[in-house]
Amino acid sequence: MAGRGGRRSRRERALLWCVLVAAWEAAWGQLRYSVPEEMPKGSLVGDVAKDLGLELPALRDRGARVFDTGRTQYFVLDLQTGHLSMKERVDREEICAAVAKCVLRFEILVKNPMNLYRGEVEILDINDNAPSFPERNSVLEIIEYTAPGTHFPLEKAQDPDTGTNSLQNYECSESSYFTLDVKTGDDGVKYPDLILVKSLDREQQAAHNLILTATDSGTPVKSGSTTIQIIVLDGNDNAPEFTQPVYKVTVREDVAVGSRVLQVTATDRDEGSNAKVKYSFFKISDKFYKTFKIDPESGEIEITQNLNFKEQEFYELDLQARDTGGLFSHSKVLITVADVNNHIPEIVIMSVFSPVPEDTPLGTVIAIFSVEDRDTGVNGEVQCSIAESLPFRLEKTFEDYYRVVTARELDREEVSEYNVTVLAADGGSPSLRSSAMLALRVLDVNDNAPVFAEARYSARVPENNAAGALLLRVRAWDADWGANARVRYRLWEGRVRGAPLSSYVSVQAETGALYALRSFDYEEVREVGLWVRAEDGGAPALSSNVSVRLEIVDENDNAPQVLYPPPAPASASGSGSGSASGWWSGVELWPRSAEAGSLVAKVVAVDADAGQNAWLSYELAKATEPGLFRVGLHSGEVRTARLPLARDAARQSLVVVVKDHGRPALSATATLRVVLGESVAELLSELGSAAAAAAPGEAAGSLTRWLVLAVAAVSCLFLAFLLLLLALRLRRWRRSQLPAAGSGALRGVPASHFVGIDGVRAFLRSYSHEVSLTADSRKSQLRFSGGSCCDTLPAHPTAESSGDFVPMGDQVTENDSQVPFQPV
Repeated sequence: MAGRGGRRSRRERALLWCVLVAAWEAAWGQLRYSVPEEMPKGSLVGDVAKDLGLELPALRDRGARVFDTGRTQYFVLDLQTGHLSMKERVDREEICAAVAKCVLRFEILVKNPMNLYRGEVEILDINDNAPSFPERNSVLEIIEYTAPGTHFPLEKAQDPDTGTNSLQNYECSESSYFTLDVKTGDDGVKYPDLILVKSLDREQQAAHNLILTATDSGTPVKSGSTTIQIIVLDGNDNAPEFTQPVYKVTVREDVAVGSRVLQVTATDRDEGSNAKVKYSFFKISDKFYKTFKIDPESGEIEITQNLNFKEQEFYELDLQARDTGGLFSHSKVLITVADVNNHIPEIVIMSVFSPVPEDTPLGTVIAIFSVEDRDTGVNGEVQCSIAESLPFRLEKTFEDYYRVVTARELDREEVSEYNVTVLAADGGSPSLRSSAMLALRVLDVNDNAPVFAEARYSARVPENNAAGALLLRVRAWDADWGANARVRYRLWEGRVRGAPLSSYVSVQAETGALYALRSFDYEEVREVGLWVRAEDGGAPALSSNVSVRLEIVDENDNAPQVLYPPPAPASASGSGSGSASGWWSGVELWPRSAEAGSLVAKVVAVDADAGQNAWLSYELAKATEPGLFRVGLHSGEVRTARLPLARDAARQSLVVVVKDHGRPALSATATLRVVLGESVAELLSELGSAAAAAAPGEAAGSLTRWLVLAVAAVSCLFLAFLLLLLALRLRRWRRSQLPAAGSGALRGVPASHFVGIDGVRAFLRSYSHEVSLTADSRKSQLRFSGGSCCDTLPAHPTAESSGDFVPMGDQVTENDSQVPFQPV
């Protein structure tokens, strides 16, 4: 206990002169400190926060810590104070026994941004160990006739301290026969030799006792001693002699166990048994005994266990050759272990920043790792590399520490994950290699707008669709990932026929399905154009637009509408015997003398549909005299099929059915009344009787008024026609008197007919008109020219029409105006 207390007090005194050294090196950001060994746990090593120029909050926020490399950790970083302190007590002799300068390394890792600082702490030796001998008592046998001046190597003391604290000198107790000689070897170690200064006489003194003391130069000075008992022998007068005082050999560290290192030889000039020599190691450490063995007879030294250059680079073996008479001599064997490239580089991944955002700036630190090779020299020089095709590069920070930084822009849509293989190769021959894998995942950034599958969309939608019917689906893809790739759809607001677009169609936000919100009517809306916007879920969101065209397809939902003859008034159709004016509606007057094939009237109808749904055909469904009239299938013209006969009734009723070509076909009927007569008086008489039959309860005075008005109108019209005919005759006669009379006489014109009373038109005319048909009956045009007819008329007058709609072609040509009226 007293010894331990003295040791502690000496340690405390040693701490008084050991000053904490802290140095900050600008190159590579390396920290250097030095502390004496045996400092208590928690002792201050250095102010890391101050030396790194970091504030304490920044040190804590960046998660600074001493990185665990897998080796024993001797230091700990206090984030509250920024101090680096001892994690446990350090004994320099325990961790650095074979190294003169004991340096412990540490690494401090900080994040945000990631960086690595390396530091070294030199463990200063204190004089905490006294020199000691392997044995407290030793025996040395010397033959009495040994010549003065003979050297006897003594067992050296061991002191694990270094520098002045290590063994510095030997002292021996006084003796008239012996003196002490201290030598310094090539390795700097002091060796004690005992020198015989005066011949021995076993009979006078058979034994001598000496005390050998080893001292260091520490403060305080420490020492150790051993007792040497010298026994004087009688006999052999020639000791064996080695061929070399020192044997030197170099051995590769990978030499096989059992291999011979070398063979030593000693000769003895005696003869017989006194010349027989045996070899042995002379007081070497147990570790060396386990590593080597010597053949006592041959002197061959063999290896008994594997060598390790990292653990022991140099061996010094003391040899002894002894003959049977007890005489001996000593020699040394210096074995140098040659490093062999037998350790592969070791890669230690310290930190990996993953996932990496794809918009990470160039030069961002992605990972930090260290590499170590336990070989030395060229064998321990390691070069690291990664594939050049990767968007990363390696940067060496200091010594064997590297960091991986971004060298090019990342794009998750091209590569979402990287397996970066770090290759480490040493400089040996052959080179040894190792590798480590860095798994880096690229984090998506919203840098891609949605892209529609098609440049534009279109669909044909039948009219009269059900509300809620699916029209079509638009589809957009986003090359991003997660929420950035989640696409939602919405309509750009617009208007259709003054109404909001959103009242016609809607889009399902998640699927892009367009639905009809109402039933479309082709006759109102032919086409709907709209824009759909696709927007992703990023922040900020990216979007794109696509145009959608909805073409409304016509259906046969409109029956033909008869424009001429006009329908009978409601009262007439309701009672079956309407007023006289109702009966006059749609009445055609026709002379009996008309030729077969003459035009009687034309049924005019339109259809609001389009295409074949608006193509109309006409059929004579019912007639008073079936064989008298016929109807043009596509023109609707009613013509005489034969000459009227005397037996034919004066009043003819025709029912014409108008059909379209839709599926199913829709139809309408038109009722046409024709009155036949030979003279104007007869026609008027038939009209009067027809009117009377149509309205038997009507007063006779009313009928008379109508007849008088009709006769007066016809007479006036006849007189005007005679005057016009006379003027034309005179004009023709005048032209015939001219020398260059025009050729081409007028050809006869078909017999005239009367159309209507009640809007009575008594014009004698020929129908001359031309029709232009389109798929849409609304766009059909009627032009009056010389010949042909049409199927339908436009439902509304075009810009070219100059008045109200005329159901029958009533444009009088110049030739028509020259035809004289010839009553029958």
